[in-house]
Amino acid sequence: MLPDFCRKALLYACVLFAGCASPLSAVHAQSATQFHNEQEARQHCPKDTVVWVNTKTGVYHFKGQRWYANTNEGAYECRKEADGEGDRATRNGQ
Repeated sequence: MLPDFCRKALLYACVLFAGCASPLSAVHAQSATQFHNEQEARQHCPKDTVVWVNTKTGVYHFKGQRWYANTNEGAYECRKEADGEGDRATRNGQ
């Protein structure tokens, strides 16, 4: 039987490891390149779709949608990179 302090230390180590190894932390470790203008984003990802990501919510919008380049906080990103960091497309088409 392990002494009480060893059991606590082992439990603490397991909790730390679980937090580091979670898929969520791996997704957020990859950060997409953000651009202040659409042209720079197009140059960075010429074969991908440029989206406007609301950086506060992690929701992105496509050109022609209501909130494309119209949120208080946001940036242009490549869609694949935005997906890779855990952002998602708007669900209501705006």
